[in-house]
Amino acid sequence: MKAHLNDKFNDGMMAFLGKDYSTCIESLSEVLREDNTHKLALVSRGAAFLHTGQTRTALTDFDRALAVDDGYYRAYHLRGLAREIEGDDDGALQDFNKAIELAPEYGAAYHSRAALFTKMGQTDQATEDIQMVTQFTQQNIESFANENNVWRSNHMQVEAIMETELNR
Repeated sequence: MKAHLNDKFNDGMMAFLGKDYSTCIESLSEVLREDNTHKLALVSRGAAFLHTGQTRTALTDFDRALAVDDGYYRAYHLRGLAREIEGDDDGALQDFNKAIELAPEYGAAYHSRAALFTKMGQTDQATEDIQMVTQFTQQNIESFANENNVWRSNHMQVEAIMETELNR
C-alpha cells in the first residue's frame, strides 16, 4: 500500500477510536477511492456507518468486504449486527453462525448470537453461547497470566545473570 494510503487508513482508525465517525468515514473513503478492495477499510468504514445509524450503507461495505474475502469472519459478525438492527434476525443468525464456523474461538460472535437467541426466546442456545464466552474469557485471562509469568520469569533470569556478572 502506498505510504499516503497507509497514513489515511491510520487517520481513519484513529478517528474511529476517538469516536469521530464522520472523519473516519471520510478518511477511509479516500483509501477506498484508490483501493476499493481494502477489506479492513471496508469493514472499518462499515462499522463507522453502523455507529452513525447508516445501517444500509454499512451492509453494503460488509458485503463488499466479503466479496473481497469470503472467509473474513469479522465481516460476517458485523454484517450480522447490521442485519439484526434492520430486523433481519434470520440473516443475522446466519452471519453469526458463519463467523463462528470460520473462527470457532471468536468470542464476540458467540456473545452477539447469545443476545440474538435471548431476543428470539431460545434461552438454551443463548446459555450455551454465554458458557462459550465465559470459557474464552477464562482462557484469555489464563493466557495473559501465563504470558505475564513468562515475562516475569525471563526478567528475573536476566536480573540474576546481571547480578552474577556484577559480583564477579
